[in-house]
Amino acid sequence: MGQDFTGHAAIKIGWDALHRDSVILSQKLRSKGPFKGIIAVARGGLVPAAVVARELDIRLVDTVCVSSYDDTVQRDKALILKPVDGDGSGWLVIDDLVDSGKTFRELRKMLPKAHFATGYVKPVGQDSVDTTVIPIDQEIWLVFPWDEDPANWRLHRG
Repeated sequence: MGQDFTGHAAIKIGWDALHRDSVILSQKLRSKGPFKGIIAVARGGLVPAAVVARELDIRLVDTVCVSSYDDTVQRDKALILKPVDGDGSGWLVIDDLVDSGKTFRELRKMLPKAHFATGYVKPVGQDSVDTTVIPIDQEIWLVFPWDEDPANWRLHRG
């Protein structure tokens, strides 16, 4: 069984912080291209990939679907649910977070010539990433806006 993050300290990443960090990631990636397209790791990489695509004026976006967790328990091996074709040449692979690096390592086998980028990376997964923005302690659980329980949302009255 993989690592269970239940009970670990958590940091909530809000929409504004996610957008800011995705723009910073774009700035770091600008000199690494040009890229012919982006492969977003669904689901977590979809929003950061959209921001990076906008910032780098990339209009070709594909997805690779991977399952790495059962709720808060990390699987021993990432499951590729929807692969992509090719060897990754000219492509930029984006995910929201690299934790253990299992997802990127598995994708690197499929796409050895791609460039792998993420907004947030933990030490164990650092070697699987080419470009990142913010290092995160291994024991911290990140809560992204799409992971938050809607029951905890406050009613916004504009």
